[in-house]
Amino acid sequence: MRFGDRRTSDNVESGGSGGGGLGFGGGGGGGGLFGLLFGMVLSRFGIGGVIILALGYCALTTFGGGVRTGGPGAVAPHQATRGGSAAEVCASTSVVRFSCQVLASTEDQWGKIFAAAGEQYQPTVMRVYSRSDSSGCGAASAAMGPFYCPSDQRIYIDPQFFTELEQRFKAAGDFAQAYVIAHEVGHHIQHITGVLERARTMQGRASTEEGNAIQVRVELQADCYAGVWAHKERAALEPGDIEEGMRAAEAIGDDTLQRQSQGRVVPESFTHGSAAQRMAWLRRGLESGDPAACDTFKAAI
Repeated sequence: MRFGDRRTSDNVESGGSGGGGLGFGGGGGGGGLFGLLFGMVLSRFGIGGVIILALGYCALTTFGGGVRTGGPGAVAPHQATRGGSAAEVCASTSVVRFSCQVLASTEDQWGKIFAAAGEQYQPTVMRVYSRSDSSGCGAASAAMGPFYCPSDQRIYIDPQFFTELEQRFKAAGDFAQAYVIAHEVGHHIQHITGVLERARTMQGRASTEEGNAIQVRVELQADCYAGVWAHKERAALEPGDIEEGMRAAEAIGDDTLQRQSQGRVVPESFTHGSAAQRMAWLRRGLESGDPAACDTFKAAI
């Protein structure tokens, strides 16, 4: 993506470091492959209400229950930035700077979308940490991957994740990175529009399999919202960007990850959608540029 000297977001703060320094560069952190397979695949509103971008697979139901209550209670939301201003955090590495530019772009584009509907968009905050941190939803760790916490309306991200995304999951490229952030912003949109709360209510009355199916619709909608944002930024897209996004969506499909981790596919345990579904809903957002086209709860998915 061609963002050049575009602004970085002011809604960025420095989080904790579970091992000395923020360590935004190479080396260390990331949780290793086991950590990725254990935590990144499962987006949940489970332990304290967290929703995580899926980039691994784990059969443990405590990490696959979708939008549910349980686990440690929420802690007090963060009140202030630690370890420097937003500008200082964003200037720490090129990867973080680009993430800050993507976040700023989502603020601009969703701000226009909300304004057109007569509403005011309230941005999320991106908290950049290394290895481990605490969130309004409980503990945060690199092994969990990027996630959005509705309790404090923050996105939590360890930049080392993008190295893992490229090396472990073969989903390289700046647009793949942007897709990850835009997906988490999509969860923020769902939070402020009440979708997450409605999903949690539905899951409270559902069986495990039905709850998983509801969670799939939550995740596919976030994928579609990421596509809507990319459509609004189509002038910044470069040749190959859309293909990067599709490769990332394919790499994190539940069927792809299950096949890699356990050698078989169990559709009733899906919590994010198949590779085909994820690519289809990302593409729907990309082609339409219309949030109304992202109603996964009414559409046949």
